[in-house]
Amino acid sequence: MIIYMNKEIVSFAITNEQAKEMMAFYLAYQKPNNGEYVVFQAEYSGVIITIYCDKKGKHKVVFSGGAALVEAQKWNAEAEVKESTVAPKGWLCKDNQIGSDEVGVGDFLLPVIVVAAFVRGRDLKELESFGVKDSKKLTDEKIREIAPGLLKKFFVSKLCLPNGHYNELIEQGENLNSIKAKMHNRALLNMFKKFPDTKNIFVDQFVAESKYFAYLNDPKEQKIFNITFKTKGESYYPCVALASCIARYAFLLEKDALEKKYKMTFPFGASSKVNEFAKKFIKKYGLEEFNKIAKKHFANYKEVTE
Repeated sequence: MIIYMNKEIVSFAITNEQAKEMMAFYLAYQKPNNGEYVVFQAEYSGVIITIYCDKKGKHKVVFSGGAALVEAQKWNAEAEVKESTVAPKGWLCKDNQIGSDEVGVGDFLLPVIVVAAFVRGRDLKELESFGVKDSKKLTDEKIREIAPGLLKKFFVSKLCLPNGHYNELIEQGENLNSIKAKMHNRALLNMFKKFPDTKNIFVDQFVAESKYFAYLNDPKEQKIFNITFKTKGESYYPCVALASCIARYAFLLEKDALEKKYKMTFPFGASSKVNEFAKKFIKKYGLEEFNKIAKKHFANYKEVTE
C-alpha cells in the first residue's frame, strides 16, 4: 500500500470504450482540470477519478481518496493498492481498544458487512498467534480456519446489510458512505456498551472525519465520538485487524448461503465476469429475484438489465 496523507492511490489501464463508459457514469460529478494528458476528472463519494490519455491514445484511470480501492474495484475487480516500501513497525496502540472495518462495498452481488471488535492489551500475543497481524494478506481458506477460534476468544459485533435492504436505503437518499458510517457507528456502539471504559476507538477510514459525523444525522441514534480514523487501519491497530478478519469470514458465510440457496457460484467484485453471471442468474430466476441480490446503483446493473 502507498499512503499519501491517508489517501489510497489505485490506477490501471483502460480501453477507449471503458474510458467513455466511465466518463458517462461520472459526468454529473465532473471537475475542471487542465493537467497534461488529463481528459476527464470527477469527484464521487470522496474519491477523485482522473482519466488520462497519452500521445498514443492509450487511456489510464487513477482513483485517489480514502475509498479509492472500493470505487476502483467496481470497474476492475483485480485493482489493488500497491504495497508500501515502508511497513508499519508494530501496532500503534497496545492498550484495550475497539475498532471496526467493513467488506462487500465493492461487490455487485454480495452484501455489505461491518464488524466492530474489542481487544484487550493483554491478549495481543494470542491474537497475533492466529496470524491476524497480516489480516489483509490472509487467504480466504486461512480465514475460514482461524475465525471460529477467534470468535470463541474475542468479542465482536457484526452487522450485515443484504442488497435488497441496501437498495431501499439508496432509494431513500442514502449513499454508500452514509450507509457505511451508520453501520460503523452502530457496531462500535454495540461494543462500547459492553466495554464502556474503552478509551481507544479506531475506524478503518473510508471518508473524511467531518463527513463521517455529518452522515450520523439521526438525533435518536447515540453516536460514538473520540474516534481515530486511519486508512488501512488493520495494519496499525489490532482491533481493526480482528474486525477485518471476522468481517471477511462473515462475508464468506453469506456467499456460501447464497450459493446454497440458488445453486450457483457467486463471483466477487464487479467485473465483466460478474456481469456474465448476473445475466445467467436473471435468465434462471428472473429480474425480481435478481433485485434482491444486486446493488442496483452500480453501473453493472444497467449493463445486465438493458
